[in-house]
Amino acid sequence: MKRCSTCNRTYTDPNLSYCIEDGTPLTTVEVEDESTLVSQRDRQNTADEDLNAVSYRPPGAYVPPGTQVRRRRIWPWVLGIVGAFVLGIVAITIAAVLLAPRFMRSAQNQRTSTAPAPSNTNQPENVNQPENANVTAPPANINANSNSAANVNANVDSPPPADHDQVLAQLRDLENDWTVANLNADKKTLDRVLADDYVGPTPDGGLQSKADYIRTARRDTNVQKWEFDDLKLKLAGDRATLSGKITYVIDDRDVVFDFTDKFVWRDGRWQATGSEVKERE
Repeated sequence: MKRCSTCNRTYTDPNLSYCIEDGTPLTTVEVEDESTLVSQRDRQNTADEDLNAVSYRPPGAYVPPGTQVRRRRIWPWVLGIVGAFVLGIVAITIAAVLLAPRFMRSAQNQRTSTAPAPSNTNQPENVNQPENANVTAPPANINANSNSAANVNANVDSPPPADHDQVLAQLRDLENDWTVANLNADKKTLDRVLADDYVGPTPDGGLQSKADYIRTARRDTNVQKWEFDDLKLKLAGDRATLSGKITYVIDDRDVVFDFTDKFVWRDGRWQATGSEVKERE
């Protein structure tokens, strides 16, 4: 016979190990008298037992003796958190590497487009020092200082400017630099102003390349000053054509030329690809 130590119920089924009422493990008791197994408790005894009965306790999880409780492992969670953190840093780094050059180019283009164009000097440097120059030779072309300053600092990958007034100011300054370089035979400036595929006329009516133009450059001490007028710009993407007239003051008299110069936007700056000049009668 087996007895529940909590509710004192007895069971004769040898297959039971737990109390069917509260789940308490049953303990084996020796049977002294068979009548005890079938006798029923009277009401008085039942009332006395109810007064002395232990209050009900819900059964707890039973762990058989000798069973080891498995602890949850923490390191997989730590490893997962660290892995997610590392992946986040890698993603941010890749995004910064891809987007940073675009932001830098955009900021530089904005600074270039909003930078004020330098004023024209209209007075060549070292004009009185050189000797012998053909005044009627093609005066090269007009715009200079503004374009030279902008082109030196321009980004090689920057797109050509599309604002008409901005391009006109840049080409006017580039022509001015070109004229100063012609009068002083400044070959370094001429190499920057002229494109590698430049083709222009010679004084005798022929054609000359960039290398021929720079090689035959001579200083001119006769020009006192010059002025550009009637400038007209045709702009088509990375190509531009500037036409107008240039007036040289030579020995206190005016010598006027009509010109048409062609430019291309290359390597982040305007470069001259051709020039046509004709002296007015």
